[in-house]
Amino acid sequence: MQKTISLKLLPSEAASEQTIKTYIAASAGVSPSLVTGYIIQKQSIDARGRQPWINLTLLVFINEPPEPRNLPSFFFRDVHKAKQTVIIIGAGPAGLFAALRLIECGIKPLLLERGKDVRARRRDLALLNKHGEVDPDSNYCFGEGGAGTYSDGKLYTRSSKRGDISRILDLFVYFGATEKILYESHPHIGTNKLPHIITAMREKILSCGGEFHFGKRVTDFTLTNNRITAVKTADGTGFHGDAVILATGHSARDIFQLLQARKIRIELKPFALGVRVEHPQSLIDSTQYHCHTRGEFLPPAAYSWVQQVDGRGVFSFCMCPGGIIAPAATAPGELVVNGWSPSKRNNPYANSGIVVSIEEKDLQKYAAQGPLAAMYFQQAVEQKAFTAGGGKMVAPAQRLVDFTTNKFSSTLPLCSYGPGIRPAAIKDILPSFVSNRLREGFIAFGKKMKSYLTNEAVIVATESRTSSPVRIPRDTLSLQHPQIGNLYPCGEGAGYAGGIVSAAMDGERVAGMIAETLR
Repeated sequence: MQKTISLKLLPSEAASEQTIKTYIAASAGVSPSLVTGYIIQKQSIDARGRQPWINLTLLVFINEPPEPRNLPSFFFRDVHKAKQTVIIIGAGPAGLFAALRLIECGIKPLLLERGKDVRARRRDLALLNKHGEVDPDSNYCFGEGGAGTYSDGKLYTRSSKRGDISRILDLFVYFGATEKILYESHPHIGTNKLPHIITAMREKILSCGGEFHFGKRVTDFTLTNNRITAVKTADGTGFHGDAVILATGHSARDIFQLLQARKIRIELKPFALGVRVEHPQSLIDSTQYHCHTRGEFLPPAAYSWVQQVDGRGVFSFCMCPGGIIAPAATAPGELVVNGWSPSKRNNPYANSGIVVSIEEKDLQKYAAQGPLAAMYFQQAVEQKAFTAGGGKMVAPAQRLVDFTTNKFSSTLPLCSYGPGIRPAAIKDILPSFVSNRLREGFIAFGKKMKSYLTNEAVIVATESRTSSPVRIPRDTLSLQHPQIGNLYPCGEGAGYAGGIVSAAMDGERVAGMIAETLR
């Protein structure tokens, strides 16, 4: 007999397979010896009360042989001799999942990636973290796998209407991710695990006949009768295809500038800007779990918050328990920070972006830049932060309470940010309407979450790559650019996604539409 059972267990109980079987037997009214196995379908943590609980939904097997989890199979075709080719600009999640979907449809993908493969990319990140040397084409944002590969690998999304989330997670498992991502409420792969999965995806694409071209930064398009007939790269190479998927990510400023220069329609898009705040993980654990010590059966605690301040949203973004703050700039002379966690989330710090919504009315100084106004506003703040840090990617920082009381921090706590931090007045780096709202937001949330507002915490500037500052329009039905017939804007850089899973779903959606159109 198979039966679905829900259990509410202590963390230590949920960590014991035998204890789980005992509770299953009690719930089903059978002897424990008759419980032959179970499959976890959903798992979440309820930490609202004084005692944290683990909620489990299980498919249990009683008095019959247990079955393994029913994982779907995928059929990837041989496209070595396919008659149709689609150029994909960018090998992030949107580009990779678009390529896999095209192969399923019998179409050859040709991926152009400005950066390097995941293995070579790691060396450039080491130079960035240790010496503050940024490669404009190989960094935390650019390179195989996109921004998410080395900045956390979170798979949680609310974008359920954009595609099949389960299919995306199943594909990750197919390429080597743990099955836990299929049932955890906030699935996470981890920066240490994701590169191997990305490599497996590339190997599958290549074995089926798709092409990868690294170090190919796109610099121009050949346009004929409002269609792209060739894509040109910085080394002078031209590539030809039946359609072009533009999946360059939220930081490809040169692509946005190219589109504007070629009079291809783009639009200004609001984004959010602020800082990254870092606390000792033990402080977040004790507050969220209502205990002095977290214990071995609970994961490092996370938090999220949103606060309205003067009619504008102030909110947490990309929270990383047991994480590290990383330098995410894509050009010299700019300072950007982001956060990531390894799969075990076992670092001693917790960090999160805390940002303020930026609206079009905030950009009057850059109005002459038209649809690129938000991009130039974003860049100016990053350059100011770089100057305040003194160079070499050293970041300006301030203790949290000091920031809220407008006090200069003569000393700073230890911080996970590799290139180092130095004391600075963050209010002098950010626009006043941003820093004022951040200050009020921190004070308001400090009243809700015990111990959050503390000088043990440090804020680091600037968190500015929350989303693309540009939207590349597309038709609602055909998903093509309204001006260029075979151009398909896609993913986070085009303004249609916000994270790994939503970008992957958008890549699949665009690839599916191209397959229908080419038929």
